[in-house]
Amino acid sequence: MTDKKPLRLPSARLVAIAAVAGVLSGAGVVAFRHIGSESEVQVAAVADAGLCEGASTRIASLKPFLKGQVAAMSATDKPRVIPLSFKGPEAKDMTLADLGGKAVLLNLWATWCVPCREEMPALNALEKEKGGPDFEVVAVNIDTGSDDKPNAFMSEYNIDALKLYRDSSMGVFNVLKKEGLAFGLPATLILDGNGCLLAAMNGPAAWDSEDAKALVSAAK
Repeated sequence: MTDKKPLRLPSARLVAIAAVAGVLSGAGVVAFRHIGSESEVQVAAVADAGLCEGASTRIASLKPFLKGQVAAMSATDKPRVIPLSFKGPEAKDMTLADLGGKAVLLNLWATWCVPCREEMPALNALEKEKGGPDFEVVAVNIDTGSDDKPNAFMSEYNIDALKLYRDSSMGVFNVLKKEGLAFGLPATLILDGNGCLLAAMNGPAAWDSEDAKALVSAAK
């Protein structure tokens, strides 16, 4: 198989494209999904407070690494567990809790998103080097329809280290948009082993850079 690479575009143009994608996604193609009753949310918040009790220390340790190629990543001032569900590699329903306590770089992407296509090989390289029992790049594809398009893209561009996580309902994007964490694609979160949010960014990054690797090492 030929190891193809997506078209390389200037980073400024990639960010501009991502911003346009955010505007389009806010133009009515994405609808919010109701998440539980008020009492359910309150109960979940209490539980999350316990899970994320030590997250502030981890966030503080990350801040010196939010620079260079990952300077657009912002540490959160509100560590919390965000309820996200999607399909795993075997098309089974799962949540972040099913990832076995790993730190996670969660990335939302789609085959029609140019900056997403641009950064997928870098995410693949990051998973190859840093992935293991304590860390995983979880790239969740949000194309509607079947798995054919994302599978074809991953095969064509030799994305061989990332597993195919899917949410064809775009529910994950809707949740992150409601949380103020996604305005377009790609959108990326760093989560600790308890699923607590540590940092987030919108737009592409050079995830195979030394800056990104150092950030991931600090997040473990």
